[in-house]
Amino acid sequence: MSNAFICLVGMGTVFVGLICIIILCKLMSLICGLLPEKEAEAKVAPARSSANAAPIANKQEIVAAACAAIAEDLGTDVKNIRVVSFKKA
Repeated sequence: MSNAFICLVGMGTVFVGLICIIILCKLMSLICGLLPEKEAEAKVAPARSSANAAPIANKQEIVAAACAAIAEDLGTDVKNIRVVSFKKA
């Protein structure tokens, strides 16, 4: 009987904790939703414009590193990978 009680108390604790996490997530989404969107847009807009203005400094090295990582992940040789386009995000 005591083993079943311990199991039920443990499962109850887990579910109470999960319910608390859900409630906290809902509250945070409400709080973040109340913030004025103009401030968020003002912070993001300059970063995007400056990213497009500056050219990529060492593009060949970045492309080589990306190709090496892709080749390693796919288990192929780097010579088998061809880069069609490369853009700064």
